[in-house]
Amino acid sequence: MESINFDGLLIGIVTFLIIGLFHPVVVKAEYYWGTKCWWIFLVLGIAGTVSSLFIESVFLSAIFGVFAFSSFWTIKEIFEQEERVLKGWFPKNPKRNYPR
Repeated sequence: MESINFDGLLIGIVTFLIIGLFHPVVVKAEYYWGTKCWWIFLVLGIAGTVSSLFIESVFLSAIFGVFAFSSFWTIKEIFEQEERVLKGWFPKNPKRNYPR
């Protein structure tokens, strides 16, 4: 009798949770620091990529890879979030100066 492999399902669940976690992180990061915090996500993405390459477990390597590329995607989202704030879709931080 073959056993059931849950790795793919678990990777999917963790991917869903990572993506769900990054949405409020983008909103809060842009609110408090603006687009100048993009480099933090670059460093996280690079660290996640390097970690993914050196972890022997396929499951954990995949999770670190998802985290890495979610971090890279967040760089794009931080700049788009600023545009959404300027359009009035999200609140402006009254302590910050915005372009335009």
